[in-house]
Amino acid sequence: MIENRGNTNHQQTTEVSTDTLPQVGSKCFDDDGRLKRTGTVWTASAHIITAVIGSGVLSLAWAIGQLGWVAGPAMMILFSTVTYYTSSLLALCYRSGDQLTGKRNYTYTLAVRSYLGGSMIKICGWVQYVNLFGVAVGYTIAASTSMMAVKRSNCYHSSGGKNPCKMNSNIYMISFGIVEIIFSQIPDFHELWWLSIVAAVMSFTYSFIGLGLGVGKVIGNGRVKGSLTGVTVGNVIAGSTVTEAKKVLRSFQALGSIAFAYSYSMILIEIQDTIKSPPSESKTMSEATLVSVLVTTVFYMLCGCFGYAAFGDSSPGNLLTDFGFYNPYWLLDIANVAIVVHLVGAYQVYCQPLFSFVEKTASEKFPNSDFVNKEISVPIFGCKPFKLNLFRMVWRTIFVIISTLLSMLLPFFNDIVGLMGAVGFWPLTVYFPVEMYIAQKNIPKWNTKWICLQVLSATCLVISLVAAAGSIAGVIDNLKVYKPFTTSY
Repeated sequence: MIENRGNTNHQQTTEVSTDTLPQVGSKCFDDDGRLKRTGTVWTASAHIITAVIGSGVLSLAWAIGQLGWVAGPAMMILFSTVTYYTSSLLALCYRSGDQLTGKRNYTYTLAVRSYLGGSMIKICGWVQYVNLFGVAVGYTIAASTSMMAVKRSNCYHSSGGKNPCKMNSNIYMISFGIVEIIFSQIPDFHELWWLSIVAAVMSFTYSFIGLGLGVGKVIGNGRVKGSLTGVTVGNVIAGSTVTEAKKVLRSFQALGSIAFAYSYSMILIEIQDTIKSPPSESKTMSEATLVSVLVTTVFYMLCGCFGYAAFGDSSPGNLLTDFGFYNPYWLLDIANVAIVVHLVGAYQVYCQPLFSFVEKTASEKFPNSDFVNKEISVPIFGCKPFKLNLFRMVWRTIFVIISTLLSMLLPFFNDIVGLMGAVGFWPLTVYFPVEMYIAQKNIPKWNTKWICLQVLSATCLVISLVAAAGSIAGVIDNLKVYKPFTTSY
């Protein structure tokens, strides 16, 4: 059975414009003529946790190590507070006008179009989609690192610690890419809920293991390592002496790592578009944001702080893969497998907005193209038929291949994580939500609230700039000794 997606969408739009009232009261359709949304605070929380508690949690011990016991936890609390506040502002922008009956903005870019318009639409689109692509690259690197960690820990254990167990990362990145090509055929967010739940469970699994190992290490050491100001200038870490310049740049990079650990605003509107109403989607989304940010912050504080307490200045860039822990090796294997499974889901959650944007644009430009719009119904035993679209299959496959190749070119986990966090944090988490909120509420210039919001935005801009500077310096430093496609661990 073949359906024409372009024609169906056109007919649906016509029906909504001419006969809206029956759709509002329908049990099968929402007020915009689309199938009834079924998302709740818990499914939205699962999507957010899948996106937020990602590989970034594993670099937090290193980040706190650069900043110390005072600035490290303080910056985590600051980023979590800012993220929750601005996410609540952004949630109010899902509808234009009334929060229950106003026009829906299905994507982040459409919300910017409704409230800000002009050149801001293109700027937002470029920043959002480039950042989503960057996350895909970062997650591919992280997944391959965890896959290699499983292989290396088993090799190290079987050789009694005598074999250095060096290996190339390329085959693992390619393997992850193949899996993502398959999962990327899932059409949209509405059909991703089960993958998000599995991924969220996996994120808790490896976070608990990392936390438990950190607590055990602290108890074994008999003391809490670390200092109030972080890594000490003059110390030799990983064969390199820490200079004042390195200390400053790594502290900046640590800010980017923490920002990356809280970055999900770029997909908030798309997640909100899965939520049923009443109550209003913004109310449900605010509750989901509060639950998610509280849960992630507690996890981040525990994992990051116990990791730093266990290793002090020697805290590894990736707590579970850089051989911060050697035993029990089977538990490390479970944790790293959980990371890979989680990243499979997180990759999809982050890439769906970009997939949707490209496919919608293609459908609008080529409304009569069978290649772009036709959906082939593929029967699956025991399940409902799968809707296969040729353009979706080809374009998403190409996307995964490109992101995998770029990951093989730039396999620097901490630097990429820091850079992505720095690039996306200010514009997507702070600037656009603040500006849209000001436009929505008609807050006059130089009003006290306007000044406070602008101070918040300017402060976060400065933090993002210094974080980006630190991460770029880290990438440049790594490139000096790097050979493309030959990275070994």
